[in-house]
Amino acid sequence: MESEPSVSRGNTTMAMKDSFIVTGGAGFIGSNIVEALARAGCDDVVVVDELDSDIKRRNLDSLTFRDYLDKADFREAFLADKLARPATVIHMGACSSTTETDEEYLRDNNYMYTRRLCEWCLAGDARFIYASSAATYGDGSLGYSDEDEVTPTLQPLNFYGKSKQMFDVWALENGLLDRITGLKYFNVYGPREDHKGDMRSVVHKAYGQVLEAGELGLFKSYRPDYADGEQVRDFVYVADAVKETLFFHENRGISGIFNCGTGTARTWLDLARAVFAAMGREPNINFIEMPEALRERYQYHTQADLTKLRRAGYDKPFMSIEDGVRDYVRGWLAKQSA
Repeated sequence: MESEPSVSRGNTTMAMKDSFIVTGGAGFIGSNIVEALARAGCDDVVVVDELDSDIKRRNLDSLTFRDYLDKADFREAFLADKLARPATVIHMGACSSTTETDEEYLRDNNYMYTRRLCEWCLAGDARFIYASSAATYGDGSLGYSDEDEVTPTLQPLNFYGKSKQMFDVWALENGLLDRITGLKYFNVYGPREDHKGDMRSVVHKAYGQVLEAGELGLFKSYRPDYADGEQVRDFVYVADAVKETLFFHENRGISGIFNCGTGTARTWLDLARAVFAAMGREPNINFIEMPEALRERYQYHTQADLTKLRRAGYDKPFMSIEDGVRDYVRGWLAKQSA
């Protein structure tokens, strides 16, 4: 039997006849995944989302896909088993607000929805790839290892992180991590995040501040071991996050929970300076008070441990924040504001 024809675009190789459902496909990471699939020649893609804003609608305007389903209709249809299963479901649809306080909503939307969708995929041998989060690591005192023995011990700092942790632990306890893949996304930034409001990346917020006021405010540090602006994050450009995600479609035999970051921690000052440089301006940074409600739940250090990802065979390099921010600012944000 002849092998299925494939097409390669950049670093992504996909079978042309592969079929996908991408939930959250009008959102930030989801819409970039849809774009990458189209570039790879995969147009049998069903996008699932809630188009509750014109900005999210515009995210889909330039993308190629087969069909769109409203989230509520999709959830009702797969629960009733009235949908044909695709080769792969990439589940990016969730409430991603780290400040959301409605725990029952997060339990239903981020945990139960994911659990039922996972069960539906497994019942029909569809590949299931879902978004977990680096928020599951809490204050980082237990490290950032994605090994299975660490997962149940983690203590997230907010309800969002807890909702993601609930599904990770459920999948682990039910022996499903040899059949599904979860990705713990760290601080992702890049095109098509405009609709995210206060959950936009600091790159997006910083660009707007500098454009309007010529200066940028960063949170002060409230720990003596971190100077102002020296708090660190693992910043990952969305193009790299998409490559990491699609690696697990291309390699269906590799499953489990994996960190999705760069493995490099950089300071907020590094990021701020990269934004000013991309805009062709001299840095003008001041430090502002952090809201009291955030001070006890603030992560001062995140850095993805990529040991497990590299062991799985992912060997692609990652963009530095200087290169990623330059590409984002000049190739997207400047054009959007022109």
